[in-house]
Amino acid sequence: MEGSRFLAASAALVLALAFSMASAYDPSPLQDFCVAMNDPKNAVFVNGKFCKNPNLTVADDFSFSGLNIPGNTENRVRSNVTLLNVDRIPGLNTLGISLARLDFAPNGGLNPPHIHPRATEILVVIEGTLYVGFVTSNPNRLITKVLYPGDVFVFPIGLIHFQFNVGKTNAVAFAGLSSQNPGVITIANAVFGSNPSINPDVLVKAFQLDKNVVNYLQKLFWDSN
Repeated sequence: MEGSRFLAASAALVLALAFSMASAYDPSPLQDFCVAMNDPKNAVFVNGKFCKNPNLTVADDFSFSGLNIPGNTENRVRSNVTLLNVDRIPGLNTLGISLARLDFAPNGGLNPPHIHPRATEILVVIEGTLYVGFVTSNPNRLITKVLYPGDVFVFPIGLIHFQFNVGKTNAVAFAGLSSQNPGVITIANAVFGSNPSINPDVLVKAFQLDKNVVNYLQKLFWDSN
């Protein structure tokens, strides 16, 4: 009897957690908009931001200029991501969406394997040729495709994904993300460049690498994109 009660209670707890996580994304707004601001005076705190008095909002709260300007790809991975989230466009607060421009240098510009913990991404190629893909949860199936101008690809929320320029010219893509603040975790940076560093013995066993290799990787300067 006690065992049955324990199982029933455990099942109820799991269901409660599942339902809570199902709604653990950007909430739907209960007003037209909630322009983010840093001044707490006479403001309401929503989604981690204070909201400006709606009667004081202006067009600049909802706009950004300069996305036509290429990003600087002179870095180790030879790519650049210009993200327009709630920190760049205050009017995005509570709207559950953001936008990014991705620039890739010719012959190997890479947006390294990474995840967005809070957003699905939909990407459209404007210029160039990109090899893109994502990896499913265990047993880790790789799904890839080569994209050309006008092609679109979707990266499901929370899955490791990447974009790689396989062409001889610059590549440009734009991406929409289903969060005002999607976040990004670049896998190599997080594993080998965390602060403080992960105990090398953990990485040696996890990746089946020689400890000297792990120590070398942890000493590298890891670029964030």
